[in-house]
Amino acid sequence: MSRPGITGLWQISGRSDVSYQRRVAFDVAYCRSQSLSLYLRIILMTAPAVLMDKGSY
Repeated sequence: MSRPGITGLWQISGRSDVSYQRRVAFDVAYCRSQSLSLYLRIILMTAPAVLMDKGSY
């Protein structure tokens, strides 16, 4: 089980452009494959995702 946080895999993968089913799939994938490298990738990709406004409405 994973605690909710500020960002996640689906937030860097399209935010609002991602369907609910894909959001759940991203969260499940993250829970199943938690690793330091994935965590760092999510952290590093959060800033570009926010700054580019991709998927935000």
